[in-house]
Amino acid sequence: MATDTHHYLAELRWTGNRGTGTAGYHAYGRDHEIHVAGKPVLHGSADPAFRGDPARHTPEDLFLAAAAACHMLFYLALCAREGIRVLAYRAQAEGGLEAGPAGGRFRGIRLHPQVVLAPGSDPQRAAALHATAHARCFIANSCSVPITCEPSSTVATEPPAWT
Repeated sequence: MATDTHHYLAELRWTGNRGTGTAGYHAYGRDHEIHVAGKPVLHGSADPAFRGDPARHTPEDLFLAAAAACHMLFYLALCAREGIRVLAYRAQAEGGLEAGPAGGRFRGIRLHPQVVLAPGSDPQRAAALHATAHARCFIANSCSVPITCEPSSTVATEPPAWT
């Protein structure tokens, strides 16, 4: 099987210079922008615990979102290929970060996908495809932190109110 190589480019721009640069730990803002050609700019900051702006996305937010989105995209593709019709999908992603003076790391990420299936879909097969999606997920395969998936699904005749 041939391996495809894909290249991605993102630019990060620090926008937190309050006039004195990093003259002191409290003197600069943690605000930054993430630029990807042809896409909307993402406005980021540090977590408020680390002097960041609570209205902006943090690297931790984006890390969780990347894991959840990658899983979802693989899962939906697998369902489409297997003839399982998904009417709605949402997932919560949660992770625990341990931080100290020398740095920190996530200790784990848990994904909680909620899936609504069309009538006639096989809920057991749909549930099993989460393991395949996880095994193929680019982000999960690139992380050293354990990522677990705790899915739930229901069969309904119409999408839920949250779609």
